[in-house]
Amino acid sequence: MWVKLKAVSLSSILSFLLMGVSLVAAAPRCYDTGNFTANSTYAENRDLVLASLPHNVSASGGLFNATIGQNSDKVYALGMCIEGDTSDRCTRCLNFTINDLIASCPNQKEALSWGADLLCLVRYANRSFYGILELDPVEAGFNTGDITSNLTQFDMVWTSLMDSVVRKASNGSSSLKYATGEADLPPFRKIYALMQCTPDLSDKDCDTCLRQSAAHYENCCRGKQGGYVRRPNCYFRWDLYPFYVPNASTTAYLSPPPSPASPPLQSLDPEIPKEGGGSSSRTIVPIVVPSVIFVAVLVILGVVVLPKRIKKKKHNDQNNKIRTESFQFDFNAVRDATENFSNANMLGRGGFGPVYKGKLEDGRNVAIKRLSENSGQGTREFKNEVLLLAKLQHRNLVKLLGFSLEKKERVLIYEFLPNSSLDNFIFDPVKRLLLHWERRYKIIEGIAKGLVYLHEDSQYRIIHRDLKAANILLDEELNPKISDFGMAKLFVLDQTRADTSKIAGTLGYMAPEYAWHGQYSAKSDVYAFGVLVLEIISGQKINSFSNELGDSLVTHAWRNWNEGTALEFVDPILRDGSRSEIMRCIHLGLLCVQENIAYRPTMASVILMLSSYSMSLPVPSRPAFCVNSTLETATMSDSSSLSDQSRTEAIQASVNEASISELDPR
Repeated sequence: MWVKLKAVSLSSILSFLLMGVSLVAAAPRCYDTGNFTANSTYAENRDLVLASLPHNVSASGGLFNATIGQNSDKVYALGMCIEGDTSDRCTRCLNFTINDLIASCPNQKEALSWGADLLCLVRYANRSFYGILELDPVEAGFNTGDITSNLTQFDMVWTSLMDSVVRKASNGSSSLKYATGEADLPPFRKIYALMQCTPDLSDKDCDTCLRQSAAHYENCCRGKQGGYVRRPNCYFRWDLYPFYVPNASTTAYLSPPPSPASPPLQSLDPEIPKEGGGSSSRTIVPIVVPSVIFVAVLVILGVVVLPKRIKKKKHNDQNNKIRTESFQFDFNAVRDATENFSNANMLGRGGFGPVYKGKLEDGRNVAIKRLSENSGQGTREFKNEVLLLAKLQHRNLVKLLGFSLEKKERVLIYEFLPNSSLDNFIFDPVKRLLLHWERRYKIIEGIAKGLVYLHEDSQYRIIHRDLKAANILLDEELNPKISDFGMAKLFVLDQTRADTSKIAGTLGYMAPEYAWHGQYSAKSDVYAFGVLVLEIISGQKINSFSNELGDSLVTHAWRNWNEGTALEFVDPILRDGSRSEIMRCIHLGLLCVQENIAYRPTMASVILMLSSYSMSLPVPSRPAFCVNSTLETATMSDSSSLSDQSRTEAIQASVNEASISELDPR
């Protein structure tokens, strides 16, 4: 076993050894570019984004980069596994490396590690580094054995091999910029070399990184019997034995065999002083095979490290338990607050169960959703989801106050909003009079801001999937708040779309790519937002409009827009409103409901369009759906269960899945 004489998390080493996996322990590099405090938002973001790497790196073919958070709390991360490695070993290597990185760099805002057995790379920072060549810090290691044969002849063979492997790694067809090579070393030996760049580098930058690494090794360690050089973007290693499996479809590392010809192990000039300060340190470390050190490691593990790690884990588990319990309400208190879920206190009934008005012991009025028993979700998953939703804090989102669990009972407790939902205003012949144009415009703007937060500004990336007038609640001042995340999906950062076989949501608000093919993304919410805007402006429901031309509300708006009669589409009570704002909002709504997903704006662009009148808007194309239906309800749980005809007939119908939530990382 090779052990690098630098600090490394000993408990992480033991966990890997117990799995029966040999490793070369590469100590993490903790940058001194800034620190964060425990339990801070940056700390939570770092742990969350690192936890997302193992699955996504394996699923994406060996490389995955992600970001999470905003402003000073934003964390950038990258995970990579070596070319050809198995998914299982890639995942184990990343898990090991992440644990070791967090333990070794507990509060540094930037760190990286080339991982166990050098099979993987994990890196995070508070700045963007993807695609940027960074040559520092550089770290080198060497075998203490010397080349005893003709050094001039050896240098010629070695240099030629390194040049060949550099060109193969930087210019070859490998998607992960990885290459190995061998060269005969007379009379009976071989030189083995391996080089790897992070795939985000250009071919030119990869070539630069590897050639400078080879040159760095020659300057520091020429004449030794093997070694390596590591930089943030590339890794280089060579030796006189096959430390990888040559010509294998799956890369594997081999432990170095005993070498009787090697001199006694010794530490030779282990560190070169930092150049230029900061994190640009250059380290040279001898490679050794110390059985004595290995035994000492195990002793230290058993006596010092493991008890501390166990104590720390218990402390973290206790903190999570306290956090969950502080958010959990006693079910009897919930029952009392609703007068045993009295029908007189029922505010409404949704796809996931009834909602009641309640009053807690402290006098707070709350809205209590009693979920259906057939949600199929375990207690632990339910608690995790609740804690996730509780972190979504925005003035245009309904605030989740807590939850309650008792056997099969699952209850969500929200802030109470006295004015109920938007549909109770814009579709009511009396209440709609309260929504003059300035208020409707403010509602449109508030919904847009809430969606931007979900899509781009929160710690997570949330796709709501069921945006509609009934899920927009109004506070005392008629400010909008998006509610009901029962069908929401959690995207990992930088994920743009996903597929599902289950179609969940409200037909009429569903984007065509989702309703027909189960493909959803942030643009699915954009489509629903467009429908909602047209409903707010017209005062008509998406599923109530029809005429002899076979129009829907959406196509009717589009036809009037094209014919220059858009104002005929507008609710008559808005005639005193700003004509330019109304026309711009109709225009914006039509842009959001276009059939081609690429033509729909993002919600961030929508905000810009609403706030900047100097910004010209493109001409909207034909909207997605041009069907007429007076069908009121239909249930669909799988897109394959409907024929094309029945899908068309049900296009304006309401659909809900019978589950608490699908807030899953996809």
